[in-house]
Amino acid sequence: MKNFNIFKDHNSSDFEKLALEIFRFQAKNNLIYKSFLNHLQTDIKGTKKINEIPFLPIQFFKSHKIVSSKEEIQHIFLSSGTTENLQSKHYVTDLVIYEKSFEKGFKHFYGNVEDFTVLALLPSYLERNGSSLIYMVNDLIKKSGKPKSGFYLDNLNELHKNLLELDKNNEKVLLIGVSFALLDLVEKHQFKLKNTIIMETGGMKGRRKELIREELHQILKDGFGVKKIHSEYGMTELLSQAYSKGNGIFECPPWMKILVRDTEEALSILPEGKSGGINVIDLANINSCSFIATQDLGKINKNGTFEVLGRFDDSDIRGCNLLLL
Repeated sequence: MKNFNIFKDHNSSDFEKLALEIFRFQAKNNLIYKSFLNHLQTDIKGTKKINEIPFLPIQFFKSHKIVSSKEEIQHIFLSSGTTENLQSKHYVTDLVIYEKSFEKGFKHFYGNVEDFTVLALLPSYLERNGSSLIYMVNDLIKKSGKPKSGFYLDNLNELHKNLLELDKNNEKVLLIGVSFALLDLVEKHQFKLKNTIIMETGGMKGRRKELIREELHQILKDGFGVKKIHSEYGMTELLSQAYSKGNGIFECPPWMKILVRDTEEALSILPEGKSGGINVIDLANINSCSFIATQDLGKINKNGTFEVLGRFDDSDIRGCNLLLL
């Protein structure tokens, strides 16, 4: 397979050039995407700009095997579905690409993971090894190399003790968890943390009443005694993550880009500041599909950051909160 230089620090011109190369590669080698483009009568050679690329609806990952590689499948990531709905399946032929993506992405936004103790309020890897989020966090825990790094979902008392001790010793800490588990923790224990990043990864379906982001973050800020709540934007169908360091303002790594489509005209891309459906270009998805139309609603700001505003009404609720159901 052709070697694409995915993880360089792309400027906008380089990104567009590489995205178009990958588009043409996947239009030829991904049978489902190829069929989708044929149905739309897409002029592959005539597609010269990112805004002209058709994005594959994310629902296809529930009903089709989305691959652009003839290599053997190394791992299948599954969405956190219930028995009532089909799970998305992301067939991964090269786990090294995923590992490079989340390691380089973390370093891009936060620095070396070896400098952090990573505490997870998530199911452990053994309980949920089909989750791409758990795979990532498990790997970050290993690479941190810190004695107290680990999964703490069923041990809030020990987590409370370790958070206080690590913060008192001026250790850098990342606490990453599903929203309802973070709320459970601050209902049981109150903190005034100075060296800890609190990162939430999703909502509360089936466990608690849904809260708007501002309300959730305010409760968590008060409970942990921090000024900002960080967030991670990722999903089963992607191999890259965007991060927010507060206020729900997300930023992508250099190999990922967000576009916003018109909710009425799915092939029409909207300008900055307009709300619509979130389209994701994830160059790390070289072996599946790099161009995905999600069921999230959002808008792009003038500085290139983006915000997630909600979900399409008729779509399944996505969220890592379903991991425990």
